[in-house]
Amino acid sequence: MKIYTKTGDQGTTALFGGTRVPKHHIRINSYGTIDELNSWLGLIRDQRIDDRSAEVLTLIQEKLFTVGAILATEPKKAVLKNGKERLNIPKISDTDIQLLETEMDHMDTQLSRMTHFILPGGHTTVSYCHIARTVCRRAERMATLLHEQEPIDPAVLKYINRLSDYLFVLARKLSFDLKAKEIKWIPEKKG
Repeated sequence: MKIYTKTGDQGTTALFGGTRVPKHHIRINSYGTIDELNSWLGLIRDQRIDDRSAEVLTLIQEKLFTVGAILATEPKKAVLKNGKERLNIPKISDTDIQLLETEMDHMDTQLSRMTHFILPGGHTTVSYCHIARTVCRRAERMATLLHEQEPIDPAVLKYINRLSDYLFVLARKLSFDLKAKEIKWIPEKKG
């Protein structure tokens, strides 16, 4: 199988199910941003981090392939006329979302109470985590726009939302592990 197909040379690409759309279509931007996020998670996982965080990031990366497949599929093409699923695409489950919540709760037990916003930075690994968080938020904005145009599984939206929270808590945990300083954002007082 060749990597290049030349079918996208005119600025279109195919969704799962065969429909061709412009490469700037909201559906493409949605799953493309998930793909970008997945690459950032790989970079974080490649850093010197604890085994549990690396293991959870791998699980998340696998789920992001599922999210991407869901976003790349037009709802009307996913189901046959008899109601059966046309494409064998896994779903995002409550268990997937619960994993993120459980991991956040566990990490929070190790961290000091947060009283202010925190400036991103302090260590390269922590910064990568904050970049991933912001890419995740962009993916969420794209997915919610897509959802307004063509409804998608609400579990996908919930997963992406929870994932950005997870990445914030992971950044704090990595700051703690790496003994990086967290700089609080304290607004200047006027006058």
